[in-house]
Amino acid sequence: MNTLLKITVCCLLVLNLSASAQVKQQSISRVDQMPNYPKPFQIIDYNKLAKDFDKTIYDFDAKGKFWPMVWIDKSQKNFPQDIVGLYTAVADVRQGTNNKGMFHEALCTMGATLGASLVGIDKTNQQNRNYVSMLKNYFNKDTGWDIMMNNTCPEVALLGGGYGRDWWYDLYPNLLFYAVYDQYPKEPEFDKIAKTIAEKFFKADSTLNGNYNYSFFDYAKMKPMTNNICAQPDAAAGHAWVLYSAYKKFGDKKYLKGAVSAMNALEAQPINPTYELLMPFGAYLAARLNAEEDKKYDTNKMLAWSFDGTAICREGWGVLVGNWNGFDISGTVGSTVDHGGYGFLMNTYDAAWPLVPMVRYDQSYARAIGKWMLNAANACRFFYPQYMPDEHETIPELAEVSKGVIGYEGIIKKSNLAGYDHIQAPVAQGDGPLWVAGENPKESQFSIYGSGHAGIFGSIIRKTNVEGILQLNLLATDLFRDKAYPTYLYYNPFDGEIRVTIKTAKNKKVDLYDTVSGKFIARNVSASSQIKVSGGNAAVIVLVPAKGKITYRDTKMLVNGIVVDYHAQL
Repeated sequence: MNTLLKITVCCLLVLNLSASAQVKQQSISRVDQMPNYPKPFQIIDYNKLAKDFDKTIYDFDAKGKFWPMVWIDKSQKNFPQDIVGLYTAVADVRQGTNNKGMFHEALCTMGATLGASLVGIDKTNQQNRNYVSMLKNYFNKDTGWDIMMNNTCPEVALLGGGYGRDWWYDLYPNLLFYAVYDQYPKEPEFDKIAKTIAEKFFKADSTLNGNYNYSFFDYAKMKPMTNNICAQPDAAAGHAWVLYSAYKKFGDKKYLKGAVSAMNALEAQPINPTYELLMPFGAYLAARLNAEEDKKYDTNKMLAWSFDGTAICREGWGVLVGNWNGFDISGTVGSTVDHGGYGFLMNTYDAAWPLVPMVRYDQSYARAIGKWMLNAANACRFFYPQYMPDEHETIPELAEVSKGVIGYEGIIKKSNLAGYDHIQAPVAQGDGPLWVAGENPKESQFSIYGSGHAGIFGSIIRKTNVEGILQLNLLATDLFRDKAYPTYLYYNPFDGEIRVTIKTAKNKKVDLYDTVSGKFIARNVSASSQIKVSGGNAAVIVLVPAKGKITYRDTKMLVNGIVVDYHAQL
């Protein structure tokens, strides 16, 4: 490069740093219908809630009606070790010492393990037990499926939903396992299990060859299957997320090929393929593959599929919007049409897992995701009896059994349970009594499996000095990621510009870079700094080392070789 050209390039870089263009924010139509500032407003401490849940639920000596909520399963399925069982719902008659102690669900135990781990609890050494290692028993090698499943064996699987006939139930435990694996990369035998799952998923995708229109997939026979459950083509999102995680972990490009193949199948769907929990992972992967692998997936379409409630097979499944008798319930995830709307605690927690870190890879959705999370964080407290007024609960008189850490399974506009149709919306309730009609008690409306995922919110959400403006940690659930600097999303729901305080390390100076404005907004910060967020807008702040070396690669801006902005406004 000649001297004149070098000078020209340097000048251009300086101009880009000082006069970058604002990233145009994209809308999610469902989020546009939500209030900027939901009411009544209160953000509870989800981090503390998750820690309290773990301490309370894993107490083998807990006292009280129906307690403890944990037991030891000595059947030693798949691996020669005893494992823990957690009740899916309070007093579920299928569980505990019933059915030889074998009926417990990965959705519950894996979710609780992940939730605790995300808020800093070491589940490998707790009460002299390794709860992480215990999760291996859900790896169904005895059946030849060789993937994680919702139960340890088929003997008890028909007692509940899913297992070997309902695709999302078979897929989701593998996403949960990989998430736990990200937290405990050195856990013995996890490498082998993770690779085996990736191989199964790669072969399954190759067999499906772009056609995911099946009820489930038999991973032992390697055959797609159809039954009375409608097709679940969003299973492609689950395959893709696991395979891309395997690629990032092991570096085998075969897994990248499989992830891309599954994503191609997902994007090719002619109608909204949403079934249960998997579609938001498709939206996340669309943004991440576009950023990291230079793909051109339609992130906007996949977000619409995740939010808008236009699913056909699982009619109306998406994100709820509404004010029910003065209560903003917008942001909760579930059926938008069932009895006027039925949002679920676990689904809402788990949607944040992929959707919040998605903003790292596409900051054009910062405002939309920030607004959704403010609504979801506000509404999720209503699942818990201590935060929902008694007149809007089915069993407020029995709330003591929840010990302040277990929420109702859902919030519904018009109760679908006998005897509660007089309660005005919103109604906090759960489906537990319907699972074993005439046997499961009223208390089974309290959901342990949903409440155990509180650590997802707990790892992401922090309050700031401004009531109504949250700090959302974009790295907390961005799993199997490349090296990154601390990155936070701030959404301002108010009309006017607000100053928000950002706390940083006292002994290390950083520069604050906003990926939305595409520029540095503060230099040489230590301890704290204030940023300005204009009304109704968002900022994505990356804390980069002060005076770091800035370089560019394609559309990416890097500091000291680490990507800060995947879509720098060059």
